[in-house]
Amino acid sequence: MHHQIEKHYVNRVGWLRAAVLGANDGLLSTTSIVIGVAAAQPDRNTIILAALAGMIAGAMSMAAGEYVSVSSQEDTEKADLFREKRELEEMPEQELHELAKIYEKRGVSKETALQVAKELTDHDALEAHARDELGMNEITQAKPLQAAIASFGSFAMGALLPFIVSLAAPIKLMVYCQYGFSIIFLMALGAISAKMGGSGIKLAVLRICFWGTVAMGVTALVGHLFGVNIN
Repeated sequence: MHHQIEKHYVNRVGWLRAAVLGANDGLLSTTSIVIGVAAAQPDRNTIILAALAGMIAGAMSMAAGEYVSVSSQEDTEKADLFREKRELEEMPEQELHELAKIYEKRGVSKETALQVAKELTDHDALEAHARDELGMNEITQAKPLQAAIASFGSFAMGALLPFIVSLAAPIKLMVYCQYGFSIIFLMALGAISAKMGGSGIKLAVLRICFWGTVAMGVTALVGHLFGVNIN
């Protein structure tokens, strides 16, 4: 009898979060910049430059921010592991009973909990404490470089759409084309991320469309007012 391997969406949470956040931000922020500039200054060269600058600056900013943020998490994890390793060396018996108490609180009998704690300690004491006492495992482990690369690449991919539209769309229809294409791709991105994350598609699409419309509407209004004031 063959057992089907279970799919756990939490396994994807690290890279999925960074990728979705980057793509959403790349698409939405760059489109908003282009719409604002187009509403204020309907000149193709200016619009293209704004899209390119937004794409490059945004991708670098996302990558740097993600790397710094996740590196801080990694530093904290390393400090906790170092402290736990020292405690295991200095007071192994106390740490053993501490581990057993954790299993007791999860519903295991006192004798069984102590036996499990002993066996896991003999196998890999630090790993057992990291997982069950500190809540660290391979899924939640901080990976700064991976997060930074995912953020950079996804932001750039998201920002590529408004850049292409700025090259091809008619100047007079630039704002409408940017909004229309962006909403379509935001809907697709919301649906894909919801499907990959195992959550409801309709709610994800509605949420991303609403906030995307708000962001682009505000920047279009600011750009329009700015352009009117200049003239």
